Amino acid sequence: MTNCNMNAKRQLLQKINEVSFAVDDILLFLDTHPCDQKALAFYEETAAKRKELMTEYARSYGPLTIDDALESCGDTWKWMEQPFPWEKEGACR
Repeated sequence: MTNCNMNAKRQLLQKINEVSFAVDDILLFLDTHPCDQKALAFYEETAAKRKELMTEYARSYGPLTIDDALESCGDTWKWMEQPFPWEKEGACR
């Protein structure tokens, strides 16, 4: 993978992390404010954005979670074709 592709991959993963944090945070807020319509709308918008980013990542680099395993292009089960975290450069051994 070229340096440019690695940069794009890292940037996309960073966006996923940021949006995932927002989803987790708004879920905690909704636990104590279940009728807050602005919070519910924000959750729906943010969860949809997270799903969109996860799908984009799965199609480009492989699925991050089993939920997106079918989003990988092709007619084979891609989940097991990508390296495990400990097989990647810079991982703990």
